[in-house]
Amino acid sequence: MPARTKPPADIDTIASAIPRVFEQVQATTANHQKNFIALYKLHADAATHTQSVQNARSIKLVGERAFEDSVLDMLTRVLPVKKGASVADRVIKFVAGYIKFINEKAAEETKDNGDDDETTASRFGSRIMRFLLSGCVAKDKNVRFRVLQCVAEMIAHLGEIDEDLYSVLRSSLMERARDKEPTIRVQAVAALSKLAGAEDIAELDDGEQSIMDLLIDCMRYDLSPDVRRMALLNLPLTPATLAPILARTRDTDPVVRKLVYSHILEPRTLTDAGEVGLTHPRALTIAQREAIVRNGLGDREDNVRAAAGRLMATWVDVARGAGLRVKKEEEGGEGVRGYVVDFLTLFDLVEGKIAEDALVSVFTVRADIFDNIGFEDEYWEALTPERTFLARVFVDHCVAQKDDARLETVLPVVTALAFRIQATYNELLARIQQDEEDRLLRSGMSGEDEDEERARREEERMDGEFVIGEMLRLAVNLDYADEIGRRKMFQLVRDMISHDVLPENLVARCLDVLRVLSPNERDLIRVVVEVVHELRDPSEPEEDNPQVNDGESELAKTPATVRVRPQGFGLPKPESEMTPDERARADAIDLRCLALCIGMLERVNGTFEENSTLEGILGELIIPAVKRKELLLRQRGLVSLGLCCLIARRMALNSFQLFLGQVQAAPEVLKTSVLHIVFDILMVHEGDFLGPGSANGDRIVTFLLHLLETEETDKVQALLCMGIAKLMLAGMITDERVLKTLVLVYVSPETADNQELRQCLAYFFPVYCYSSPQNQRRIQRIFIPLFEQLVGALREWSEDQEQDPITSAQLGLMFIDWTDPQKAVPVARGGREADDGVHVDMAADIVKALYNRDLEKDDKKALCQLLGKLYLPDVVDEDKIRSLKLLVQNLRSRRPLRDTASQNAFAKFDDALSKKYARQLEGFSEEEFRQLENLDAHAGVKDTFEFLDKIEPDDEDEDVKPARRTRKRRSGSIESTSRASNATSEMGSIPPSPRSKSRGKAKRRRLSESDDESDEEEDEGTPAPTAVPTRNVPKRSAAEKTRRAVKAAVTPVKIEESDEEEPEEEEDEKEDDEESTPVPRRRGKRAPTRDTTSPGSSVAPDHPSPDDVAQDLSMITVEDEDDADEVEDIL
Repeated sequence: MPARTKPPADIDTIASAIPRVFEQVQATTANHQKNFIALYKLHADAATHTQSVQNARSIKLVGERAFEDSVLDMLTRVLPVKKGASVADRVIKFVAGYIKFINEKAAEETKDNGDDDETTASRFGSRIMRFLLSGCVAKDKNVRFRVLQCVAEMIAHLGEIDEDLYSVLRSSLMERARDKEPTIRVQAVAALSKLAGAEDIAELDDGEQSIMDLLIDCMRYDLSPDVRRMALLNLPLTPATLAPILARTRDTDPVVRKLVYSHILEPRTLTDAGEVGLTHPRALTIAQREAIVRNGLGDREDNVRAAAGRLMATWVDVARGAGLRVKKEEEGGEGVRGYVVDFLTLFDLVEGKIAEDALVSVFTVRADIFDNIGFEDEYWEALTPERTFLARVFVDHCVAQKDDARLETVLPVVTALAFRIQATYNELLARIQQDEEDRLLRSGMSGEDEDEERARREEERMDGEFVIGEMLRLAVNLDYADEIGRRKMFQLVRDMISHDVLPENLVARCLDVLRVLSPNERDLIRVVVEVVHELRDPSEPEEDNPQVNDGESELAKTPATVRVRPQGFGLPKPESEMTPDERARADAIDLRCLALCIGMLERVNGTFEENSTLEGILGELIIPAVKRKELLLRQRGLVSLGLCCLIARRMALNSFQLFLGQVQAAPEVLKTSVLHIVFDILMVHEGDFLGPGSANGDRIVTFLLHLLETEETDKVQALLCMGIAKLMLAGMITDERVLKTLVLVYVSPETADNQELRQCLAYFFPVYCYSSPQNQRRIQRIFIPLFEQLVGALREWSEDQEQDPITSAQLGLMFIDWTDPQKAVPVARGGREADDGVHVDMAADIVKALYNRDLEKDDKKALCQLLGKLYLPDVVDEDKIRSLKLLVQNLRSRRPLRDTASQNAFAKFDDALSKKYARQLEGFSEEEFRQLENLDAHAGVKDTFEFLDKIEPDDEDEDVKPARRTRKRRSGSIESTSRASNATSEMGSIPPSPRSKSRGKAKRRRLSESDDESDEEEDEGTPAPTAVPTRNVPKRSAAEKTRRAVKAAVTPVKIEESDEEEPEEEEDEKEDDEESTPVPRRRGKRAPTRDTTSPGSSVAPDHPSPDDVAQDLSMITVEDEDDADEVEDIL
């Protein structure tokens, strides 16, 4: 008897059963699969209910319609629920899962029946999707979020949809990807990423953005890290998207940076089939590999560095191509070592430390690799750059980890390594000689084969140099207890630096070994000086050169020759007697000798007086090189002289003006070297130049600001800022003019493209302020003067510049953050107490600035909003609070704010002040407080009342602001145009717009002034200066930019008048004191004088004494005589 079939449920039963299903699925996801089946049965029963229409020519699916309405009713109840409700998340996940379930069922039925017509599943999915897309433009952000969340879950399981629905879906998602809510943009990006692969670029209209481009833009530029993270994880990995993905290794969010390494690069090095993937190291370019290593291992976050280290370990496994990880049976010998050597071929070993960092990270992450690497005697027989590099880094890592036991087993014997270095060096010399012969023989030959041959030989030569350099670096860590090996290594290295054909990049390596082998610095200096003399005077007979007697050498003593230097030894023939070839040869020798001197002086810590051997090369080599016109010789001579000055105080004092003169006249390459020397001298000899009581400290600071103002190259600007910032961090410079200048340079739009400068100052200001409460006080004192100075300039810059400059509100927020006493380092470390009252004083300064009638409404609004962000401590001086309250009350009564936003912010601050300090302000009255004005213990009270007594109340009908004063020439210290604030009395002129005309400045030896400027000066009553020689030079755009940025902060140098000036000029200067304009003095051609009365030195006659050297330095002139005069006048 056949089984009885259950009839399908009616529509009402189905409608009542659907809510029970949704009630179960919102409790847990564990019952979703069971409810998929239950809901599918109800759906199938509903599909059987149809109705005939149009005389039975068509069918109306009333059952499916009722089922869809019930499901939509359940789904609609979820849409308004806020993000974070787990019950809503489960319901949405269930709906998306059900669509996937019924589409899989429909695919099975279609496969069995072969019918591709519209199915119940496709109709249900389209109905749900169209309903949801109508909610994409809902006003409620919760509805938009839930709609996009549901679409993102469903979109991958919809199956085939019609073209109209795809167009509506695509346009809605593209629009929501720009929603103002980050959570909605996240869901839109997740949904779009599933459509990106199916999009046909050819079907897009001209200028229409593709989904892939939109996803890349979201990953690059979206302000929300969650959106960038979602775009990164869901963006399809293709050759076109690889570069934007790799750029996320520099993302501002550490989680995004970590995901690039852990979820993108590492899992996709190999495909599922074991083939080379898109992120395989050999599929990447060398630039991409180095960027990945540099950004990952150099990241400040530990998690990012750990993820990059794991990626490096993965690269070791796959460096040989498609394959498995290092196998156990391959450990030891060439097994593990071979993998590491192949890994090193991925990098350029010569440039930078990228390969070394990558290898060290492998040793750290994969201890199994580090433990199973060994270096047998056979390893040193066939050295390649990779094998030598591996041995050297391995030894350095053992030294860093203090693994002495492991180090003892891997270090080679000293004698064996010395012979290996000698053999490799001889091969290099033979190769260099052969290349020179081939170059002479084939000088007229050309062709592709010749070029390839030359390139191959050049590569072999560079490999030989690199191998020697790595072995020399390895030799630094050897154990030189073996006297025979020590002698052999010393003689080898000394012979190597005696050859003029030794590649220059190996000179420093040889000197490092010599420093280890030498018992003291004096012995090292003596050896190098002897080598310099041998190079400069090769005509000395060989028999006069006594050989090393190993038997007479004592333990730990450096074997060296003992020679008596004849008169005039080491001095080459006069240049006039040389042929051009001899002159070129002598210059090459001098360059090599200067390189040796620089390397030696960099490794010396003793004083110049303790090493009298240096006096010879100073007078015979370094000083003549400084006098040379050739740029390279002059540069190395100046660097050598600067290094000597670091260990010779008297020489530094006598030579400092020479370096300043070179800064003025030198080209950019030489200028950077000289600036390094100048800042090094200032740091080492602090007390003599910038210390307390130094006579020239202010002049040096003014000169540095003058350089920063007139410099036109970005690199030198950045170097100046970096050097000045270091001096300020060290406490050597405390001048507030410098602080003002650095802030002006930092916020100026003219320096926006100078990323090195911006990065330096972005690091400097927080470190400077948080390191000391005194530094926060300095920042607080300059805030209001700088704010009033910059607000007008910022508006002009915003009109003239293509990119928006910083706003007055942003400027104020920076200063509030820098002066926050809660962020001071001594507080965090439990040191001395922070200055909690700094924000109270800043509040008083801000309130005083609000009295200024010249401030614009927007600027006053910005200041009022800053008041609410200040930190008010629990304990504060009572006079300060009462003075602040008095200023607030008088401002509201005598100079009330006009706009509503400012009034509300100011009233909020007043209420907070009264509530916070109710006890101190209880019974406060201005009359009683004024009685403290004349007491010495309450000096701040007197200043407050003096300020308030100058304030005139606003007229109620006054609508027009008083006209501003239009004086164009000001010094760095004049009275402010505001009659209200004493706090702004130190203000300078407002810096002009970047594209406006620069105003005339009364600086000496500068650009010639126009007739209009001269007329302005006469109108202002400035006495005509004495006629002085002038020069016309072309305008320099970059210098003008910097000049605009820092012009107002730099106080003009007050030049002392000489005795030869006429009395009339002195009277004119006194009359013009109100303007503080420096009056140029007459220039006379006079030689610089030096004090040469110091006692003579006991040096041998053929060596110049330090006094003679100082006198010789004082006679050196710079290339530009006018620039030298300017330096002399400023200092």
